[in-house]
Amino acid sequence: MTKFNAWNVIKNGLNGQSYWTRQWRDPEPKSSYDVVIIGGGLHGLATAYYLAKNHNIKNVAVLEKGWIGGGNAGRNTTIVRSNYMMPGNHEFYEHSLKLWENLSHELNYNVMFSQRAHVSLFHSPGAKDSVSRIYNIMRLHGTDAELWDLKTLKKKIPHLNYHNSRFPILGAAVQKRAGNARHDAVAWGYARAADTLGVDILQNCEVTGFTRKNGNIESIQTSRGIIKGKKIGFAVAGNTSVLWQMAELGNLPIESHKLQAFVSEAVKPLLDQVVVYGVGGAHFYISQSDKGSMVFGGDLDWYKSYAQRGNLPMVQDVAEAAMAIFPSLGRIRLLRHWAGVMDMTMDGSFFICKTPISNLYLNAGWNYGGFKASPASGWYFADLIANESPHNYVQNHNLERFEKGINIDERGAGPDPKLHG
Repeated sequence: MTKFNAWNVIKNGLNGQSYWTRQWRDPEPKSSYDVVIIGGGLHGLATAYYLAKNHNIKNVAVLEKGWIGGGNAGRNTTIVRSNYMMPGNHEFYEHSLKLWENLSHELNYNVMFSQRAHVSLFHSPGAKDSVSRIYNIMRLHGTDAELWDLKTLKKKIPHLNYHNSRFPILGAAVQKRAGNARHDAVAWGYARAADTLGVDILQNCEVTGFTRKNGNIESIQTSRGIIKGKKIGFAVAGNTSVLWQMAELGNLPIESHKLQAFVSEAVKPLLDQVVVYGVGGAHFYISQSDKGSMVFGGDLDWYKSYAQRGNLPMVQDVAEAAMAIFPSLGRIRLLRHWAGVMDMTMDGSFFICKTPISNLYLNAGWNYGGFKASPASGWYFADLIANESPHNYVQNHNLERFEKGINIDERGAGPDPKLHG
């Protein structure tokens, strides 16, 4: 595989781009592997990469029912941040952000991570007090966090709706190291790096069933034949419940909802930051891509669905939320919108844990946090699979936490999955 560097870019530019090799292999499945990761999205690919890199476990297969980057990995608004306060959550997401900061160099692939700042607007004194508590806790942990007053915010982002707005803007909580990245580039980078270390990436390999024996999963039936694995990992986001029932494990405390995202036509530079707000039933986030398109989204659809397409009521809802703070967007045309399938848990927190089947491991329940968590998710899931015990940061992110009354919910929204957006 050709390594990306300045010399190779110049050489191939002079030779008609004819010496680049393919980015990863397209191997035939082996009959058995040490570890099989089901799900070729960001979390599955990152897990395979860190199994090989950190734990020297290289006889690994990643099974993807479609193509790499064709699922939720390519259906999100790519925001990266670590503004969490709960024990374990803060450390986990801060580790993820630190991995993001060096990811392009580590993978030898430009994931286009841009630390442009995450700006979370607040609209009342109570909201300011609430976010101040979170950001002061972040600062106590050594994480960057700022509060911008209205004067500073107007100077940094002058074209927000500061006059006669539906939701008066009083200031913002800011994490400058946060930002966004290119979703498909992250998937391709992890796939390429994992393949270089010997991982088999099996596309168009849909799981159709499991064979269980003596409390384990003995083999996996797929559209490309039967594959055996000593250890099996689930990393399939909104389809987790489907595989869980396929393995005869009953129900999970997860609901699958769709979350829509939107892209506008390209415009001249308008917004240097990621801007977010949530108040009065409205929820909205927006940034501008390198190509000039405005990329934005809002609340998820409250009804359960596995669809990957949008609908007009949510278009209207998100457009209204956009106009409330960005009236200058009113004449911009929408180019496309789509939906990703979100695995929403009862407390808005994820699972990285062992399961009732001794050789099955679960990575699921990412709610709104899946993209930004991708590097750390793979890192800690690989650690669990390799060492058979969870790291301290994720030790409470198991299926038993509801029985024990362990509170790791950042928002305190209650046991209703659709409220944890």
